[in-house]
Formats: sequence, C-alpha cells, structure tokens
Amino acid sequence: MALESRYADDPDTAALFRRLVELPEGPGRERLRGEIICAWLPMAHRLAARYRDRGETLEDLRQVAALGLVNAVDRYDPERTRAFASFAVPTITGEIKRHFRDRMWSVHVPRRVQDLRNVLRRAAAELAAAGTQPSLARIAEHTGLTEVEVRQGGEALHGFTALSIDAEASVGGSGVLLCDSLGTVDGAYDLVLDREAARPGLRNLAEREKRVLYLRFFAGMTQSAIASELGVSQMHVSRLISDSCRRIREEAAREPGRRKTTRDTARPRPV
Repeated sequence: MALESRYADDPDTAALFRRLVELPEGPGRERLRGEIICAWLPMAHRLAARYRDRGETLEDLRQVAALGLVNAVDRYDPERTRAFASFAVPTITGEIKRHFRDRMWSVHVPRRVQDLRNVLRRAAAELAAAGTQPSLARIAEHTGLTEVEVRQGGEALHGFTALSIDAEASVGGSGVLLCDSLGTVDGAYDLVLDREAARPGLRNLAEREKRVLYLRFFAGMTQSAIASELGVSQMHVSRLISDSCRRIREEAAREPGRRKTTRDTARPRPV
C-alpha cells in the first residue's frame, strides 16, 4: 500500500526525535514529546477529514486521529524508519478504522461476524468486477466460507444503523409502523399471572375442595360425574365449586401481607 506523500508544511522533526530517544523520563522529555505531537497535529486532522460524513462528527474523528498520532510518536524509532510520516499515517488511519469498526455499530455485532462482513464485501466486489453475479453460493465458493457464514456476514452489512420501531414498515405512506408488525401479545403471560394469583387461595382449600376443582377444570369431568365419584349430589358439587372459586378470588384480591395461610388458621388461640 502506498504511503502518504509529504505535504509542504509537514514539520521536520528528525532532530527532535533523535533528542527524544536520548532523553530520560522526566519533565524535559514530556515537553519535547508534546512539542512533536503539536507539530504533527495538522497532519492528523487532515487524515481525520477524509472520513467525515460517515456518521461521526469531525471533532470526534480528530480526537481519534490525535490518539493515533500519540501512539505513533511513542512507538516511532528513528533508527528503523527514515521518515516519521511513513510510520504515522498507517498508525493514525488504523486507529480511525478501528474506531468505526468497534464504536460505530448501533447494533452489537460480534467481532467474528464483523470480519465476515469485510470478507463478504470484498468478495462481492471482486465477483462483480469479474462480471459474475455475487450470489450466496458463489460468494461461499469464492471465499471458502460456508453459506451460513456468508449469510451472517450479509446480515452484518446493515449493522451500523438501527431502524426505529416507529418507522413505517413499508414505503408508500401506508401508515403501518414497524412496531405493529413485531410480534403479538402472548396470552400465556396472563395465564401465568392468573395461576400465581390463585396459588394462595388454592393452598388454603380443603383436600376435598381441591379434588373437586381438579376433576372439574383439569380432568374435564362434568358435575354429575364428580358427584357420582364422590357419592354426593350434583347440587352439592356445584356449591363446592362456586364457594371454592369465590374464596380463591377473594384471596387473590387481598394484599400479600394480609393473606392467611392454612398454618395461620390452624394455630391454636392463646388462652
């Protein structure tokens, strides 16, 4: 990859870097380090400006580029690399690209899937340049990935931005919002609440009353069949069911702290 060409106003800091390497840790070295960073900051801002209008403010991009510049200054070895610009530019652009990769996703996408997204985008461009339709199967063959991995990478292509649930589900001004098409109310939730509310009342019923309710509402037996099994009249079974249901409803309507249990009612009274 071609490196950044030098601008006319790029500072000549070769001598400063040689001094920086020789100085021990201390205030003097920190002042010289800060001088070098300030000298190259315009170059970092130029690199940041290349990535404007991609969903991030220019000020934030400049801060990221400045961080990359600081890392470049701290890691630069004038004995190994002739020009600082040739070392700093890849370091700064890499920091900016990492910022977009790790910080700009409005939906959390695992790093593995992010990498699949990049592979998929390159493969689709290569196939399109060769005049081949980039279908799922052809991309999988071209990259050596499975079709499942290609599908995951394709889904990640839309992970930078999230669609509001208040947006219209279709174009054309239909007025139907996306939230109106995302699932329905599950009646099982109400059933769970009802069962929990009825649990204290059921616990306080006598065994015979519990059996009558079980046979009627869980075993599906008629009142006449229950009466025959218990050896009582059908009218008596009807009264047991009505009275038991009434007591369960009353118990469910009470505040939790005021409910009585069978143990409380069976406790002997003080003399």
